[in-house]
Amino acid sequence: MAVQEARQGTGAGHEGGCACGDCPHGAREGHRRAVAAFLRRRDEFAAGQGLPVAVAHSASASRQWVSEELTQGAEAVAERGRTEGEAWLARLWLRTVCTVWGAVLALLLGEALTAVGAGWTGARTAALTAALVVAGVLGAASWLHRARGGALAPVIGEDNRMSTSRTVAACWVLFVGYAVLLLAARLAAATDHTERDALISGLDLERGAGVVTVLAVVCGIAVLVRRVVGLRILAQRLQKVPAHRPRAADLLTDDAGRGAFTDIQYVAISAVALLFAAVRLARRPDQLPDLPWGLGMVVLISAVTYLAGKYAEGGRPVVLSVVRAREPGDLDGPIRTGDDIEIRGAGFVPPGAQSADRLSRMVVRIGSVDVHVPLVPVTGGFSNPTDSVLTVPVPADVEPGAVEVQVVTAAGVATNRCIVQVTE
Repeated sequence: MAVQEARQGTGAGHEGGCACGDCPHGAREGHRRAVAAFLRRRDEFAAGQGLPVAVAHSASASRQWVSEELTQGAEAVAERGRTEGEAWLARLWLRTVCTVWGAVLALLLGEALTAVGAGWTGARTAALTAALVVAGVLGAASWLHRARGGALAPVIGEDNRMSTSRTVAACWVLFVGYAVLLLAARLAAATDHTERDALISGLDLERGAGVVTVLAVVCGIAVLVRRVVGLRILAQRLQKVPAHRPRAADLLTDDAGRGAFTDIQYVAISAVALLFAAVRLARRPDQLPDLPWGLGMVVLISAVTYLAGKYAEGGRPVVLSVVRAREPGDLDGPIRTGDDIEIRGAGFVPPGAQSADRLSRMVVRIGSVDVHVPLVPVTGGFSNPTDSVLTVPVPADVEPGAVEVQVVTAAGVATNRCIVQVTE
C-alpha cells in the first residue's frame, strides 16, 4: 500500500504537475509527491492507523508488517530521488554555461564602466580575451560532461557530493590559468621590446611565489584528501554512503548536512585570498598576483586544518553491550529465542544514512542468522534503529548457547562481535 501511494501521480501527463520518472521537468515533482506520501504513511503507522486486522493482535507481527511496508515505500522514494538527481545533473550543465557567460558579460560591463574617462586600454582587451577563452573551454567541458553536471563534474566526489578540496583547488587553477592567459594575450599584442620583457619578467617566481605555493598546496590537498578518504573507507575507519545528488551546501557541511568547521574555514579563507589575488591582478595586469606571504601562510594553515579534520572524522561503529529488551511489566530473565534484544553502541547510523531506505539496510548478525533491523515509526521519524541503540528479535533459528552478535551498517561496515548467552 505504501508503494502504491509513493507512486501516485505517475499517470499524469507531461505538463503541469507531471511526475513521470523519465520526464526531467516532472522528476522533482514526482520525488516530492513520493516523499509526502511516505511521510504521511509513516505518521499513520506511528499513530496505530492502517494496520490489517490479521496482524493487529500481535505486537511483533504488526511491527514486522509495518517495517516491511515502510521499507518498500522507502525504496520507491529512493528510486524517485535517484531519478530526480539524474535529471538535475542533466540540467546543471546548461546552468553552468549560463553562469560562466554571465560572468564574462559582467566583466565586460565592469570594464566598460571603469573605462569611462580613463579610456579603453590593451590590458582591458587582454582581460576580456582571456575570459572568452576560459569561458569557451568551460562551455566545451560542460557539453562533454553534460550527463554528470557539466563543468562541475570534476569537483563532484565519488559519493555524489560536492568536494570541498576539489572545488577550492579548481578555483585556484582557474584563477591562475586566467592570469597566465591574460599575460599571454598582452604579450601577443605587445609591439615594444621593453614591454615584452616586462611582461615576461612578470612570470618570474620571485613575484608569483605566493600564488604558486598556494596553488601547489591546495592541489596537493585535493589529491591527498581523496587518498586518505579512500584508505579509511577500505580500512573500515570511515563510513560513506552516496547522496542522491550534489548540493552547493556540501562545500560547508559534513555528510549528515551539519555545518563542518574545517570545511567552512577552508572555503572562507580561500575565498578571501582569491578575492585579494583578483584585486592585485586587476591593479597589476602585467604580472602574476604577488600574494603576500602572510596571507599565503594563512591559506596554508587553513589547508592543513582541513586535512587534519579529514584524518579525525569518522570512526568504526562499535557494539558496547547486548541486553534483553524488557517491556514495562515483564519479568526479568535470560535471553531466549523470540525475545527482543537491545544492542547498545555507537556509530550504527553513518552520516547521511538517516533516510528510511538506508536505515532499512541495517543488519544484525546473530550467530549464523542475519536479522534485518525493523523500522519502528514515531511521529516525525523512527525510534528504531538509532545511532546508539538497535532493537531486534532473536529468531528461532538461533541455536541456544553462546552466540556472537554483530551489526552491519548501511555503509557495509561491520562492528566488533559481542558474545551473549541464549537459553531455550
